[in-house]
Amino acid sequence: MKALITGITGQDGSYLAEFLLEKGYEVAGVVRRSSTEKFDRIEGIRDRVTILQADVHDQTSMIDALRTFDPTEVYNLAAQSFVPTSWAQPVLTGDFSGLGVTRVLEAIRQVNPKIRFYQASSSEMFGKVREVPQKETTPFYPRSPYGAAKVYGHWITVNYRESYDLFAVSGILFNHESPRRGLEFVTRKISHGVARIARGKAKELRLGNLDSRRDWGFAGDYIQAMWRMLQGDEPRDYVVATGVTHSVRDFVQKAFGHVGLDWEKHVVVDPNFLRPAEVDHLIGDATKARNELAWSPKVTFDELVAMMVDADLKLLGSEP
Repeated sequence: MKALITGITGQDGSYLAEFLLEKGYEVAGVVRRSSTEKFDRIEGIRDRVTILQADVHDQTSMIDALRTFDPTEVYNLAAQSFVPTSWAQPVLTGDFSGLGVTRVLEAIRQVNPKIRFYQASSSEMFGKVREVPQKETTPFYPRSPYGAAKVYGHWITVNYRESYDLFAVSGILFNHESPRRGLEFVTRKISHGVARIARGKAKELRLGNLDSRRDWGFAGDYIQAMWRMLQGDEPRDYVVATGVTHSVRDFVQKAFGHVGLDWEKHVVVDPNFLRPAEVDHLIGDATKARNELAWSPKVTFDELVAMMVDADLKLLGSEP
C-alpha cells in the first residue's frame, strides 16, 4: 500500500505518516516549494518518507505528484486551518480549504480513479448548531469563512463520489489536539502559556471566550479513524469525536491545576481574541464510527491536557 498525504508537516499529517509507516505503507508527503523547509514534526521519520513538491493551488503539480508516486490512498489534510485567520484571509481560505479539494479530486479522476481519497472535514461546518449532539445527518451552518470553505470541500467530495464513482470519504473530525498543535490554537496557547508561567517566563495568559465549549480529543487517536474509513467496502462519511464537551475554562483550570497554580491569578480575558461570530457548543455523536469502524478514542480529556502541558514544560526546559 502507498499513501500520499497533503499537509504531512502538520499535526495530523505527522501522526498519520507515523501510523501508516508502522502499517508497512510507503508514504509520500506533498509540500509547497519554500525558501525555508520546516519538517520539525516529521523529523523522526524524515528519511522514511518521500517528499514531493506540489501545491493544492496548482492542479498540474498534483497530477504530476500522483503520476510520480502512484499511491493507492490519498489523504487531503492540507488547509488554512486556523479559524481566526479565515476572517483576515477569506479568499485564500476558500481557495485553499475549498477549491483545493476539487483540484485534488480532479487530479485523482484524471490520473487513477481507483485511488481511495480521504477529505479532512471539520466540526466547524456545524457552526450555529441545529441539534446537539451533531452527527452525520446534522445540517451545516458554518460561522466562519473556514467553516464555509470546509462545507464546500465536504460536498464536492460527495459530488465526485456520486458523479464519478470514486472511493471518496469525508471525516468530520471534532477538535483534536496534541503537543504538535500550533501555538496559535487555543489549546496549545494554554498549555504553552501555563508552562511559561510555571517556568517563571511569563505572568499572564490572555484569552478570548472562556465559555466556548468544544469536544476535544487526541489527534493520535483520530488519525486511526481516517485510515479505517479507507479500508471499508463502501465509501461513507463519519463523525469522529469523543462525545464529551468541555469549555475553554475547563481546559484552563486543568492545565493550571496540573502545575499547582490558580488560573484566576494569571488569566486575562482579552476582547481582541473574541470571534466575530462565535461557535458556542460543539459535541459529536460518533456512534456510526464506533459501530462500523470499531473506532473509539483512547486518550481522555484530563490525559490530553496533562500530556500537552508536560510536553511544553519539557520544551521550555530544553530552551537556553
